[in-house]
Amino acid sequence: MILQAIVADPADLFALNPNLDRKALAECYARTGRVRIYGLLAQGAVELHDHLRERNDWIQVIHADGAPIELTRDERITMGAKRYAKIEDGVNRRGREGFQYRYEALRVPDLDEALDPHDLLSPFSHFLHSPAMLELIEDITARAPHRFINGQATSYGIGDFLTGHDDNASGENRMAAFVLGLTQRWRLEWGGLLLFHGPHERTAEALVPRFNTLDLFHVPQQHSVSWVSPSAGFSRIAVTGWYSTAQS
Repeated sequence: MILQAIVADPADLFALNPNLDRKALAECYARTGRVRIYGLLAQGAVELHDHLRERNDWIQVIHADGAPIELTRDERITMGAKRYAKIEDGVNRRGREGFQYRYEALRVPDLDEALDPHDLLSPFSHFLHSPAMLELIEDITARAPHRFINGQATSYGIGDFLTGHDDNASGENRMAAFVLGLTQRWRLEWGGLLLFHGPHERTAEALVPRFNTLDLFHVPQQHSVSWVSPSAGFSRIAVTGWYSTAQS
């Protein structure tokens, strides 16, 4: 999808749902450290979903010793099944022993980058920094966000997953994690669930991917994304990242 024109204010491509019950959302966040917001966007969710589904420049990212592995779709095809099987063996081994992830990603441009008419994530970055969005985050979290950082679109296909972690990163001042679900008609049995880990890793609260639904949660907080089943009809798409506080 190529944007035919960028409007004077790129944030106008997207609009918040004006009917969100901010008081109830804030009470839930204060009580549990997280909240699910259904119907976040009144405008732009379908267009962003369609744009991401149509793109072929997704990069598969894999946690590995030393540095992450990053593979284009063409690279995965040309390397052959035997070479890729060795990479998958490493994914499964590291998944048994500790932190591991595998999924496809597209970077959300930083706010100070020039608008890209071929990338709808570019104006979406401006929307994430708009006064309306920053006000919503502050109303819910009772903390003033400075900016949205390390954003990426993610696509979890068959066999993809993300093991437990708490999002705490030294020096980044992350205050809240952001996951905007853009997946339509997903079944619970397909996996790809956002899991919030309970005490001693013995229980979890599972959230099924939903379209135009924002999961916002306090950092640090242990969570993971469960393995996507081979029965999944399509990939689980979302936009993720963090709102940070100002540097001290």
